[in-house]
Amino acid sequence: MEAPHDATPATTLKITVNSPEQMGELGRRLAKLLRPGDLVMLTGELGAGKTTLARGLGEGLGVRGAVTSPTFVIARVHPSLGDGPPLVHVDAYRLGGGLDEMEDLDLDVSLPESVIVVEWGDGKVEELSDDRLRVLIHRAVGDTTDEVREVTVSGVGARWLEADLTLLSA
Repeated sequence: MEAPHDATPATTLKITVNSPEQMGELGRRLAKLLRPGDLVMLTGELGAGKTTLARGLGEGLGVRGAVTSPTFVIARVHPSLGDGPPLVHVDAYRLGGGLDEMEDLDLDVSLPESVIVVEWGDGKVEELSDDRLRVLIHRAVGDTTDEVREVTVSGVGARWLEADLTLLSA
């Protein structure tokens, strides 16, 4: 099940986020669109807000445990506190290779029943699914507070053709 890294997005939305609180809220809204089997790739420079967004996703999904950066453990599983899917939060920053280097994480086994969120996953996890959501976070040019972010959410694959990403900008 190979998916090209540069697959054409089915749908794209750009959002301006003005604070870490708004980034967390974006994660909570995004959680409402997610279902078991979804792969979410978070991309952005260090300090862009990837983990803050993941924390909001965890809150929105109602999972157990604080969602923090899994940099040193690579992956954390957060079971659902209700009837929703568990969240598998991965930080691929220290992994240099592609999916081969991530095979020990068994993400392909977890994917059908979980929501998998991968920070720094570009070029490393696309082969997991033909359908994925790519969230690109950039610091806004000219922002003097260092808090404003431009977020581009792109759904790739049939799963996202009918998704209403405008719910994220509510």
